[in-house]
Amino acid sequence: MALTTSKAPVSEIRSRSGNWRVVAGQECRDLWVGGRGPLLLFAFSVLLSAMTYLAATNRAMNFLEQREAVNLTLQVALSVGVLLTLLVSADAISGERERGTLEALLLTPVGRRDIVAGKLAAAMTLWLACLAVAVPYLWVLGRGVAVARTAAVLALGVGTLVALGLGGLGLLISAGANSNKTSLAISLLVLLSLFAPTQIPALPKTGIGELLTRANPIGSALHYISQVLVQHRSWTQDLSYLTSPAMLAAAVCAVLIVTGPNIIKLNAGVSST
Repeated sequence: MALTTSKAPVSEIRSRSGNWRVVAGQECRDLWVGGRGPLLLFAFSVLLSAMTYLAATNRAMNFLEQREAVNLTLQVALSVGVLLTLLVSADAISGERERGTLEALLLTPVGRRDIVAGKLAAAMTLWLACLAVAVPYLWVLGRGVAVARTAAVLALGVGTLVALGLGGLGLLISAGANSNKTSLAISLLVLLSLFAPTQIPALPKTGIGELLTRANPIGSALHYISQVLVQHRSWTQDLSYLTSPAMLAAAVCAVLIVTGPNIIKLNAGVSST
């Protein structure tokens, strides 16, 4: 992505109080008009369509199983949506280096913190688009047991928290990686290492397992969603499980704010000045 003076004159950029919006706007155009966003969103919708069809056509589904179907669909939507957000943010800086567009971006009168904030905001639009696609599927599966609204609110609150934390982490990995392939590989490895323990059903039922679940931002978020949707627990009863994703989001955002001027470089680990 390169901000050109033909699209945004220097005087106009300098006069704006939120230069990050300029970066975010251009990044969103690259993501959505360029074709990557619609393609990823289409694949996401195909996956949810297949899951919803299989769940909705199961005539043997009882009251509890229908709640579990909503829970499963929401967890898949959250996991895949976060994955797509992480991949976009992991490409944000290292990808620009390899495509040779980062230098042009650095020559524009936009602060490097604004560049970081704009790129993260653009990556988050993919998560919000995934959320918008997922809501109708949750409504179809949950309308019989009146959990569709609860599932949508959980997706918005918990999902956005997780997506923000891992999206910011992907941006940090992208800034420090020597190549785009390395950035994407490390980001996928991090996501898989966080997601794999969530596939062990009995993990939160043991002492050590509960500690591991609480320390895992994805595992703790998915466990909290399951407790609310399937176990009928109140919203505040297991709220402590959201400590991990909240701490990750806060820590990553703080690091991006503090290190923003230093992590946007033409070469990883080498100053561009």
